[in-house]
Amino acid sequence: MGVNAPWGNSETEAALPSCRPPEEESLPVSRQGNGMPPQANFAPHFFDNGAGSTNGNMALFSLPEDTPVGSHVYTLNGTDPEGEPISYHISFDPSTRNVFSVDPNVGSITLVEELDREKEDEIEAIISISDGLNLVAEKVVILVTDANDEAPRFIQEPYVVLVPENTPPGSSIFKVHAEDKDTGSGGSVTYFLQNLHSSKFTMDRHSGVLRLQTGATLDYEKSRTHFITVVAKDGGGRLRGADVMFSATATVTINVEDVQDTAPIFVGTPYYGYVYEDTLPGSEVLTVVAIDGDRGKPNHILYRLLNESDGIFEINETTGAISVLQSPAQLRREVYELHVQVTEVNSPGSPGAQAMVPVTIRIVDLNNHPPTFYGESGPQNKFELSMYEHPPQGEILRGLKITVNDSDQGANAKFNLRLVGPGGIFRVVPQTVLNEAQVTIIVENSAAIDFEKSKLLTFKLLAIEVNTPEKFSSTADIVIQLLDTNDNVPKFTSPYYIARIPENSPGGSNVVAVTAVDPDTGPWGKVQYSIYGTGSDLFLIHPSTGLIYTQPWASLDAEGTSRYNFYVKAEDMDGRYSLAEVFVTLLDVNDHYPQFVQSIQEKTMVLGTSVKIEATDQDAEEPNNLVDYSITRAEPINVFDIDAHTGEIWLKNSIHSLEALHNITPSGDYSWSLQVQAKDRGSPSFSTTALLKIDITDTETLSRGSMAAFLIQTKDNPMKAVGVLAGVMATVVAITVLISTATFWRNKKSNKVLPVKRVLRRRPSPAPHTVRTEWLKFRRTKAASKFILKEDTPNENCNNSSAQITVPPRAPALPQPPKMASSTKQTVPTVSGSITLQSPQELPKPKPLEGSIQSSLVSELKQKFEKKILDNKAYF
Repeated sequence: MGVNAPWGNSETEAALPSCRPPEEESLPVSRQGNGMPPQANFAPHFFDNGAGSTNGNMALFSLPEDTPVGSHVYTLNGTDPEGEPISYHISFDPSTRNVFSVDPNVGSITLVEELDREKEDEIEAIISISDGLNLVAEKVVILVTDANDEAPRFIQEPYVVLVPENTPPGSSIFKVHAEDKDTGSGGSVTYFLQNLHSSKFTMDRHSGVLRLQTGATLDYEKSRTHFITVVAKDGGGRLRGADVMFSATATVTINVEDVQDTAPIFVGTPYYGYVYEDTLPGSEVLTVVAIDGDRGKPNHILYRLLNESDGIFEINETTGAISVLQSPAQLRREVYELHVQVTEVNSPGSPGAQAMVPVTIRIVDLNNHPPTFYGESGPQNKFELSMYEHPPQGEILRGLKITVNDSDQGANAKFNLRLVGPGGIFRVVPQTVLNEAQVTIIVENSAAIDFEKSKLLTFKLLAIEVNTPEKFSSTADIVIQLLDTNDNVPKFTSPYYIARIPENSPGGSNVVAVTAVDPDTGPWGKVQYSIYGTGSDLFLIHPSTGLIYTQPWASLDAEGTSRYNFYVKAEDMDGRYSLAEVFVTLLDVNDHYPQFVQSIQEKTMVLGTSVKIEATDQDAEEPNNLVDYSITRAEPINVFDIDAHTGEIWLKNSIHSLEALHNITPSGDYSWSLQVQAKDRGSPSFSTTALLKIDITDTETLSRGSMAAFLIQTKDNPMKAVGVLAGVMATVVAITVLISTATFWRNKKSNKVLPVKRVLRRRPSPAPHTVRTEWLKFRRTKAASKFILKEDTPNENCNNSSAQITVPPRAPALPQPPKMASSTKQTVPTVSGSITLQSPQELPKPKPLEGSIQSSLVSELKQKFEKKILDNKAYF
C-alpha cells in the first residue's frame, strides 16, 4: 500500500502493517503537469527473501549478541515499479537505542551499538523505502541470539558452615548454587573442588552438594577451620568466533564444632624442676599445667601426685604447683622422678578423661665458686717458660704444669678454656672442662714463634663458665721467653752494587762497601764476606766490613777493560749464605796524547781541493778521545785554513791560481811547511804537533799528461800504482792466451797449414788528447777528498817556472797532424813533503823545491814515462 506522507510520521508508520502484498503497494498516485493528463505512480516495495537471507526486508532476521560494533549485518533491498531511484531508512522507538544505521542509497545496515541478549533479546525497528513521492514503511523484529559471554555467578555468598567434629564420613555438609544467564551449553553449570587431592571433602558436580569424603574425619583439636574453594564452570560456547568457557570460584568456610572426645593435654612438657642448696621448705619448685583437649567446651582439671615421694614434695590439686617440704640439706638423692595425674571434671554420672606426665626434680648446688688455676705449689695466676724459637709443629710445652678446677657441682662446674693473645700460635687442650682438668698447650704455628720478631710471647689463659647466668671466669698469665737459633740467612741490603772509580786510581783504592745483615744474635749473626768470579782478580774485600778495594799491585786501564762484574758472598758461621752482584765501571782519565797516523807524510794539493791530516787519541771515552786540529805556524800565515774537527786543510778563498801563490811565496816555489797541532778535549788537555810539507799544483799541469796525473794521484799511495800496472799486465796476458787458444782450435778444425803472413799496418793518427775526470779516493781516511781535472788553455802558468831551478823534461802536448810533437820543455810543479813529529819549537825554513823533486821516486817514474811517450811520437 502506498502512502503519501512525510518521512518520520510515527502515527502513519505505526498504522502501517509490517508486511504487505505487492499488489497493495502498487496503488497509483496521480501526477499532472504541463497540460498533460494525470499519470498513476506506484509505490516502491521491499523484496521478501525469507528467513536466513542477508538482504530483503529483514523478515525473520536474527543477529548474535557478540557481533562487533561497526559490522555490516544486513542489506535492505527493494524496487520501484517505475524504476525511480529509491532510498532506504530505519528508525527506532524514541525510548530505545538506535542500534542500527542504514545507507539510504544502497540499504546497507551497520551495527552501531553493542548487543547484549541478557538485557535485550529482540529489537524492534521500522524500515522504509521511498521513491521520492511514495513511502512504504514496515515494522520488523530482529532477534538477538545468545553467545557464551556470561560467566557463572554464585548466589547467597558468603558460604560459612558449622560442622560437628564427629560428623560421619560421607555426610552432606552444604550445597552451593551458581547461575549462568547464557542459554544452551553456555548456561549449564557444573561444580568441582579446586584442591581435590588435599581436601577431606568432595563435591557433586551437578547438584553442588558438598560432602565429607569417605574415610575422612574432622578433628577440632587438630584443625578448627577448613577453607574449601569451589569452582563453577559453564558448558562452553562460541564467542566472537572462538570456543570459550567461563568459570567462577567461591570459598566455603567450614568451622569445626568441638565435641568432648579428647583427653587433657599437658602444656610445656617435659617438666624439670631444680631445688637449690639454699631453698627453704615449702617453696614452690615448678607448676604443671594441663588443659582439656576439647578446646571448644573445656572442662575443669584436677592434679595429684601418684607417688608421694616419701613426703618430700606435694602438689596443689587445682593449680598444679609442686612444692618441696624438706630442707635440701636433708635430701639424700640428687634427682627425684615424680608422676602427676590430671582428671577432667565432667557432669555427674559421666567419667572424666585422665592423663599423666613425669616430672624430674634435680637438687642443684649454687654456683658460688669460679674456676681456679693451680701450679705445682698451689693456686697460681702466672706461668713462665723458656724455649727455643721455631719448635716443631704440634709440640707440647712440657715446662708448663697447669691444673684448672671448679668446686661447684653439675652444670656450675662446666667451663671453657681458651688462650687470649696473638692468634694461631698455640692452642689449649682441653677446650671444655667439667670440674677439673690438666691444661696442655700445643704449638700450632711454628713460623710465628720467631726470636727476631718477638723475644717474649705473652698470653692469657682464660677459663669461663658455660651454662651459668653468672659466667664466672678467671685468668692466668702465660709468659714464654724465646731463645735464639741460627734460622736466618745473611741478606744483602741490595741484590747488586754499582761502583765507579777513575782508571788512574792507585792500588788499594776503595771501590764500594757492601752490607749484609743477619738478624740472628751472637756468633750466628756475624757475617764474613768474600768475592769470586771472572772479574774479581783485581779486587779484594775486607772479610768483616765488606769494603771492596783494588789489589795493591792492580793497574786499571779503561782503554783495556772498562767494566768488571763479580759476585760477593755473605756467609755466617754455619755456612748459610747469600750472594749479590757487583758492577765496577772505570772512569776514563785523559792519559793519552793524540798521535798522527803516519810519522812522515807528504801531501800534494790541487788548486780548489783540500788535503787531510788525521790524529787519533787512545783514550776510552769522550771528550778525552776527541781531537781538535789547528795550524800553529806557517809562512806566510794567511795561506791555509784548517777544519778544527776533521783536519782538512785548504787554501784560503782569496787564492785562485799558482800565480797568486808565487807572488806571496818568499822563495817563489810552491812548497809550504806547516806546523799542525792535534789537541784533545780532556782535562787537562794534551796536544801533539807535526810538520806537514805541502806541494801545490793546478789542474792545467795535470792535464798535460794522463800518466803524470796518474803518478801524482798515486804519489801518496805507491802500492796503488803497482796494483794498476799488475792489473794491466794480467789483462794483456789473458787476452793473448785467449787469442792463441782460438787460433789453435781454428787451425785444428780446418786441418790445413796456413802460410805465415806478415801484415804491416800503419798506426792511425791519434785523436786529440782528452783529459778525463778522475776521482781520487784516499782509503786510509774516512772522508774522501774529491776533485775534477779539466782542460785549460795551455801555457797558462808558464811564467811560474824559475830560471835557477832545473826541471826534468816532460812530454809536450800532442801536435796537430802531420806536424811532429814539440820538444819544448815545460816546468811541472810537483810537491814532495813529509810529516815529522816534533816538540813545539820554531819550524825550520823550507828547503828548495829542486832537491825534493829530484830525490822523489815519483819524479823519476814520471820522467821515464814521459820519455817513453816522446820516443813513440818520434817514431810516428
